[in-house]
Amino acid sequence: MKKKLLSFIALVLLAAGAYWFEGGNLLTKITGENPPSSAAQVTLQFPSGRYPETAQHIKEAIQAGKSPVCTIDREGAEQNRKHSLTGVPTRKGYDRDEWPMAMCSEGGKGANVKYIAPKDNRGAGSWVSHQLDEYEDGTRVKFVVK
Repeated sequence: MKKKLLSFIALVLLAAGAYWFEGGNLLTKITGENPPSSAAQVTLQFPSGRYPETAQHIKEAIQAGKSPVCTIDREGAEQNRKHSLTGVPTRKGYDRDEWPMAMCSEGGKGANVKYIAPKDNRGAGSWVSHQLDEYEDGTRVKFVVK
């Protein structure tokens, strides 16, 4: 009995560790009879505790009227970044964070740009990239800042 209990506890701890390591339920596929587009839609829970400046910027940009939905468009990222950062000078010690992101078809000209710490911006960009690796261009991603 004691051996079964210890095995059960180990299994629960292993599952909890896997859940924590993977960041919990960060991506949720949205399904339904009438999806918003022909592409799939997912919801991404953005971790404000890990990337507070980026999270604050996303919240502010959405409150100012920018879309919380990002349609993945990796091929358009370079052109979008060029358009969104035109006229926004660099500042020593800061990155220029864009919302919507350059990798989103909603990004580019008219994006909300804010100066934030490079560590926060680059960490957030890497985190988002890893979360969305498995999704094809055209996938709609709704960002929810936790």
